[in-house]
Amino acid sequence: MDRDPFVSTEWLAAHLEAPDLVLIDATWFMPGTPRDASAEYAERHIPGAVHFDIDEIADHSTDLPHMLPEPADFAIHARRLGVEPTSRVVVYDAQGLFSAPRVWWMFRAMGHENVAVLEGGLARWIAEARPVEAGWIQKPHGEFKAHPDPDLVRRLDQVREALDGGGAQVLDARAADRFSGRAPEPRPGLRSGHMPGALNLPWQTIVTAEGVLAPKAELERLFKAAGVDLDKPIVTTCGSGVSAAILAIGLARLGHWRTPVYDGSWSEWGARSDTQVATGEAARV
Repeated sequence: MDRDPFVSTEWLAAHLEAPDLVLIDATWFMPGTPRDASAEYAERHIPGAVHFDIDEIADHSTDLPHMLPEPADFAIHARRLGVEPTSRVVVYDAQGLFSAPRVWWMFRAMGHENVAVLEGGLARWIAEARPVEAGWIQKPHGEFKAHPDPDLVRRLDQVREALDGGGAQVLDARAADRFSGRAPEPRPGLRSGHMPGALNLPWQTIVTAEGVLAPKAELERLFKAAGVDLDKPIVTTCGSGVSAAILAIGLARLGHWRTPVYDGSWSEWGARSDTQVATGEAARV
């Protein structure tokens, strides 16, 4: 059986009581969305799920939003969630497929490969009339240890090098209007546009209305239509490193497991005075 970054609701239902399972609700909403992920978790979540707040489990020494924390800090939070070195971590979100891939990527960037995303998320689970519970779950602390994988993370200087011909394609997951500069950024103080030389594949393009990835053949077609050469290295980026992980998990489903995410993304690039910004449509190779 091919390796897959997702598990089905049927699989989860059958393994919900497994002692090595750590189920994580990673629901997060874009700035300005009038919803509270923590409150919604407390009101309704899959039985046994713990809550992962990407704004809390983050590097608080920077003004950039929810940057990957230091490994020691991530390990402390993971232990509080009950994660062991041998745990099978399954992550979901309320939207179906939005913020869960970010947490999937975070665990992998910290060296924990035994992690998957629930296909269809909480929305599919509820649509199938499966059980939910209320309240706040706390598990006994685990013994998680971080073993950072720097190959899955990209910094500003590495992205600059890639754009200057360093051998990697930079693929932006933001909406086309934001990428082209026609629409303003949702975060204040950021310029509109994109990194010169970047390609654009809005994350919504590869996710169906039911909150699942498009079929493999369609995924491959969409990446290629965006000008992506699937045989060459790719770095994904977006507004703040969340939807970039959706492109990364889409590539993992196609067998490309080592796609790094530019953690600072446009929140970093678009705020600086020493980075170039282009406008207009993405070039098609």
